[in-house]
Amino acid sequence: MALFISRYIATHVIIGEVVERVSQMKKVLYVTTVSGTISFLTDQILYLFDEGYLVDIACRVTGDINRDILAKGCVVYDVSFSRSPLTLDNLRAVKQLRQIIQNNGYDVVHVHTPIAAAIARYVCKNIPKIKVMYTAHGFHFYKGAPLLNWLVYYPVERYFARHTDILITINKEDYVRARNFKAKNTVYVPGVGVDVHRFENVVIDRQQERLELGLPLDSIVLLSVGELNSNKNHEVVIKALAQLRDKGVYYLVCGRGSKEAYLKELAERLGVGEQVRLLGFRKDIERLCALADVFVFPSFREGLSVALMEAMASGLPVICSNIRGNVDLIHDGQGGILVKRNSPEEYCQAIKTLINDELLRETLGSFNKKAVKPFGKEEVKLRMAGVFQMIEKNL
Repeated sequence: MALFISRYIATHVIIGEVVERVSQMKKVLYVTTVSGTISFLTDQILYLFDEGYLVDIACRVTGDINRDILAKGCVVYDVSFSRSPLTLDNLRAVKQLRQIIQNNGYDVVHVHTPIAAAIARYVCKNIPKIKVMYTAHGFHFYKGAPLLNWLVYYPVERYFARHTDILITINKEDYVRARNFKAKNTVYVPGVGVDVHRFENVVIDRQQERLELGLPLDSIVLLSVGELNSNKNHEVVIKALAQLRDKGVYYLVCGRGSKEAYLKELAERLGVGEQVRLLGFRKDIERLCALADVFVFPSFREGLSVALMEAMASGLPVICSNIRGNVDLIHDGQGGILVKRNSPEEYCQAIKTLINDELLRETLGSFNKKAVKPFGKEEVKLRMAGVFQMIEKNL
C-alpha cells in the first residue's frame, strides 16, 4: 500500500490551536474499487468538507483525483482492490484497508462498488462505533441478469447488508429489493446528480460543428456515450444502422474501451463504416449533444446513467434499452422509445420512427428537459444532506 502523493494534497497535521479543532471534526473515509468512481462523487465530498468533515479516500488509484478535493486536504490511499472477486489483490486489500481505518479513527466509512463495499464492510463489522454507508450504484443482480450474477453477488449483498447502517439505492428496482435486506436503514436517492445547467442551454453553430466532424449538414445524427465494452452494447445500434439502409444517418460514439477494434470491423463488414464515428474520450459532451438529433443508449445493465440524464438535460429524444435504471428516466412515448436491449430490429424501427418525425423529436426532447429536473445536482445534494443528518444523529 502506498499513499497517493500530490502537490495539491494539504496535510491534516496543523499546528497550534487548530490541532484540537481538527481532532474534534468528524472523519469520513470514501472507499471504492478504482479511483475513476470518485469523479461521480466529487460534489458529495466537497459538500462534506464545506460542512466541516475531514474526508479521505481509499481506492486503487488508476487516474487523476479531482484537484479541488485534494486542495481541501483529502488524503488518497492506494489500495490493491481488483474488480475481479477472486484475486490475491483483494486479500491484500483487506489488510491494507483495516490498517488505514484503525490508524485514522474514522467515524463514517462510505463505500461504493461491489468489491470494495464487501471488503470494507467485512473490515468494519468488528470495529466498534464506526458507521457504514453503502451506495449501491446498481446491483449486479437484476431482472434479466445472468444466473451467475445472482449466485455470486446476491448472497454477498444480502449478508453484508446487516453490517450496513444506511444502504442507499439509486433506482427504484434496487430500492424495492434492498428493503427486504437487513440493513439498519434503506433509502432511495435518485443517482449522483446531473449538472442540468451545463447541458440545458448550450449554444453552438451546428453547421460548423458538423463540418468539423465531417458530417453532412442535412444528416441525422445519433449519439451514444459510454465505454466501448460488452455491457454498453453499441454493436446493436451498428447492426440496426445496417438494417436501416439510410446513408443520411450517422452514429457518433464517445468513449474508449476494449471493443473499439471490434466495433470498427463490424461497421465496415456491415457496410456502414462511413456512417459510424468512434470519437474516443471527449470532454465536450454538451456540445456533441447540442449537435445531435437523437440519443441512443443500448446498455444491458445500468444503475442510473449520468450520460442518459445529460442527454435528457440537453433536450434530446432518447432510444434506450428497457432495463432497470433507464425506466426510471424514460417512459415509452414520454421522452423516448424503450426497446428490447438486444434487438437490432426494434432499434432500427425506433430510429426510423424518430428520423422521420421532427415534431416528435422536439416533443420528446422538450419533455426530457423537464423530466430530468428532479435528478439535478442540487436536488440530489439535498437528499444526501438528509442522509448524513441521519448518520450524524447516531455518531
